[in-house]
Amino acid sequence: MEQPTQRARQLRGTQTNTEALLWSLLRAKQVCRLKFRRQHPIGPYFADFACVSKKLVIEIDGGYHDFTAETDRQRESYIKSQGWDVLRFNGEDVEEDIEAVARGIAKHLGLEYDFVRRMKTGSGMFAKRRSD
Repeated sequence: MEQPTQRARQLRGTQTNTEALLWSLLRAKQVCRLKFRRQHPIGPYFADFACVSKKLVIEIDGGYHDFTAETDRQRESYIKSQGWDVLRFNGEDVEEDIEAVARGIAKHLGLEYDFVRRMKTGSGMFAKRRSD
């Protein structure tokens, strides 16, 4: 049987373009300084994105979800039974207005929207303000 960490790595390696787009926004605590994880294991399932500190799961529903509605309901029910809140976005929403998605996440959590762009060095570190 595959270990959850190995499976999560595999899923991260095969993410969709929509997942990659949302991850570019959620990574490195850019949205409201919240730390998100990709493909976070919760029991037998893997959340697309999870903010552990807020017990919030973000799921992106693509076209294939039309064919997996019952499985998705069971999965969401299990995740909620473990104390997590689940917030779903349509893939088109992510692709058309990613900032609205980020604002929706903040609003859902009752937070004021705040975005801090990470440095472009790939380090994930924030740009530091210098006093001149």
